[in-house]
Amino acid sequence: MRFVLASASPARLSVLRSAGIEPLVRVSGVDEDAVTASLGDPAPAELVSALAQAKADAVAAEIGAEEPDAVIVGCDSMLLMAHGEIAGKPGTREAAAKRWAQNAGSSGELLTGHAIVRLQGGEVTARANGHLGTTVRFGEPSEAELEAYIATGEPLQVAGGFTLEGFGGWFIEGVDGDPSSVLGISLPLTRKLLAEVGVSVVTLWSAPTAE
Repeated sequence: MRFVLASASPARLSVLRSAGIEPLVRVSGVDEDAVTASLGDPAPAELVSALAQAKADAVAAEIGAEEPDAVIVGCDSMLLMAHGEIAGKPGTREAAAKRWAQNAGSSGELLTGHAIVRLQGGEVTARANGHLGTTVRFGEPSEAELEAYIATGEPLQVAGGFTLEGFGGWFIEGVDGDPSSVLGISLPLTRKLLAEVGVSVVTLWSAPTAE
């Protein structure tokens, strides 16, 4: 059985590899704006769950002939900021700077939605979907530090405009909850969802390399 990651995120790939899984990576190409618009006025948790499901479903529809026995995992993350705004990827330096100005010295909830589609014989036989929230406590970088961080380009294409494992880690005071979810894929949640579709995560682990 193949574990298929429906995401181009290098952080998610790194988390999985460190945890014993070598996934097949397939990017979904889902139009996130269209999915969001179709939901009307969703709650933040509903939104990340729906986007994760759309990504997993899209890849499952494309990969059945190539990988008939597989589990496809879709993920989506957004930051629910202290003042109630839901934030995805900033996209621009200006948006990243504004987001950090709002978040510095406060806490936000990183919402992570996961969806799993199981394929057997090339057909969808089960689905599971869930989400969780992890509190992120932001530091207060100086103006010069923030300018330097934004200049790296790192915060522009990550949910909430920060990373835990990269340059952004210097400015995160702490995390309350599952740290792997802040990296993009929650290992505990993924394990539980895999169990819901009848798959034990240990059967997906790669054999350790002998030294």
